[in-house]
Amino acid sequence: MSKLFIASTLLLMAGNAIAACPAITGADAGGLYPHIFEKNEFERQQSCSLSFTENPAMRQLNSRIAGNPTLLPLMQRLPLEPLVIAPYKSIGQYGGVLKGISKATESGTSDLLSIRHVNLVRFSDDLATIVPNVAKSWQWNADFTILKVNLRKGHKWSDGAPFTANDVVFWYNNILMNSNIIEKPKDRFLSGGKAIKVKALNETTVQFTMSKPAPGFLDNFAQDYAQPFLPKHLLEKFHPEFNKEADKLAKSLGFDNGYALVNFYYGQSDWKDIPTPLLKDKAASERLVKAGYTAIMPTLESHIVVEESLESRHLVANPYFFQVDTAGNQLPYINEINEVYIGDEDIQTAKLISGEVDYKAQAINLPQAPVLLENKDKGNYEIYLRPNIAQSTFAFNLTDKNEEKRVVFNNINFRRAMSVAIKRSQINDIAFFGLGTPIQYTGFDADTTPFITNKLKNSWIQFDQKLAGELLDKAGVTDQDGDGLRDLPSGKKFELNIQYATQGTPSKVAEIVAKSWSDVGVKTTIKEVTSDEYRNSQTANDLSVLSWVMGRPLVNIASNIETLVPPYGSFFDLRTGMLWSQHLQTKGAEGVAPPETVTEMKKLTDRFVTLKAGTEESDKVGLEIAKRVVDDLFIIGTVKAVSPIYHSKALANFEVPKTSSYEFYRMYPYLPSQWYLTR
Repeated sequence: MSKLFIASTLLLMAGNAIAACPAITGADAGGLYPHIFEKNEFERQQSCSLSFTENPAMRQLNSRIAGNPTLLPLMQRLPLEPLVIAPYKSIGQYGGVLKGISKATESGTSDLLSIRHVNLVRFSDDLATIVPNVAKSWQWNADFTILKVNLRKGHKWSDGAPFTANDVVFWYNNILMNSNIIEKPKDRFLSGGKAIKVKALNETTVQFTMSKPAPGFLDNFAQDYAQPFLPKHLLEKFHPEFNKEADKLAKSLGFDNGYALVNFYYGQSDWKDIPTPLLKDKAASERLVKAGYTAIMPTLESHIVVEESLESRHLVANPYFFQVDTAGNQLPYINEINEVYIGDEDIQTAKLISGEVDYKAQAINLPQAPVLLENKDKGNYEIYLRPNIAQSTFAFNLTDKNEEKRVVFNNINFRRAMSVAIKRSQINDIAFFGLGTPIQYTGFDADTTPFITNKLKNSWIQFDQKLAGELLDKAGVTDQDGDGLRDLPSGKKFELNIQYATQGTPSKVAEIVAKSWSDVGVKTTIKEVTSDEYRNSQTANDLSVLSWVMGRPLVNIASNIETLVPPYGSFFDLRTGMLWSQHLQTKGAEGVAPPETVTEMKKLTDRFVTLKAGTEESDKVGLEIAKRVVDDLFIIGTVKAVSPIYHSKALANFEVPKTSSYEFYRMYPYLPSQWYLTR
């Protein structure tokens, strides 16, 4: 045997050793962050070189994405720097259809949105650590006014076009800040009320420059449904700022102008759950495909919508998704997602019991838990009860269209009376099976925010009908005609109707609150509506009583204070003081001037977002904010409890969430791209 042959054999063996990366799983894989590695980091640590494998069904799946080009080879689809995932328990298998259920389009769909969702960063499953995702890394300057974000080389959109820093700049400068598309940008994307300077330093580096310190700015993107990037290569064709022929082109495709076509794709919203072009206008989508464009906007998410109707939505795996597992398999493992819309809670429960769903957490209320637990073996699923961050809350419309009611609602004695009239122990026993804790709304999650005191948690939550009566008398809400029911100060009948959606308020909670208020002489009825009906009526200022789940963790509020200032939430939250908000937005030209406490709160929140959460100064300002929330009592808390989380036993690599929370964007911290189906 020659020395040359032996040397060649040894070299070949060494090469094979280097080429074979271990298929590591679990949290203790030794990376900088649990479950994730950068490719170079993984290869260096394991002394190996990753080789990549694609889903054998990917070409067929790609053919279902209307208008998508012919598929490139895998090595041209993956970034040069893919994110490497160490699955929770095992390397998965490709295939299958994940079965999901929601209330309706734009209603109760965050469960499934969070499964496919990506953003620049995310929270790890400890719900405390910010980790890479679309972004590879980032750097702040010393005073948190300049943030540089580094993207992945070679990352591509779902249609194969390059994803670069220019897509982030385009989202901010040409969409978010363009009043033809977005009427007014959200405050969380501004700095001191002013636009942030966003520019691309090179293809993979984007810089955000703030006018004031904003240490929580990046945290926005760890928990936010809004994605700070859009496919410039598509939308710029129809955007009049980039294409002088945009209006002409749009008209040739059946649209009024270029902005109308941009809005057709984008939907005038960062909320991804609006109807896609496939539902808005199928004929228009078909015209776009015929003209050489994709039917819907390209995405970076794990799955992309290919079919949509008023009854359901269907998605397939993104052939250009940027994550791989430690064995080199491109993620996601699951081929397809099928989401059906069932508004009726009883029918939804029946489908869960029969095992027709693979994962559900949003809009499962605790009263459903006993029957779900009873049938879990028959339905081949698991049920877990996890603590909520938010709680069911109630509020009165502080800018009610009925001006006499408005005056009553703005009387602090009235709001305190209605708080102490609520029998929270009964809510806990009946609606939450004794598993909750009566608590006041403090703005922050009282259980995990260190500066929230017991005094704040327990303010105005005692059940005291006598005190409620005395406070109502002080508010001028008395029984003037002797019929046993309290009237408005003018003597007119005073009746309240709680319109609620079960996605935000369990029926039992609404029933008990209505009876509690009726028992102290304020006649109150209830009416169940869909979440869409509720949100639209609330935004139109048509409701006198508001009810939804509210309360957020410290890290969430440190980057986004919208629930602390008028109208006290987004379209998807409880909202009150709509005319206050209008007055502030129009600088007094419209709406109703808010009271001084609103001005003082704005000063506190403006200061709060410039401070790093958890520091002594931040905690001091946060405590002042929480005190004002409780003193104003614009929003009334009830009981903080637990909620069911459901998943099929056929769903592998599922990690049970620490909380049942929209506030961390449902399953987003728990790497659903590495889920797989065993059936």
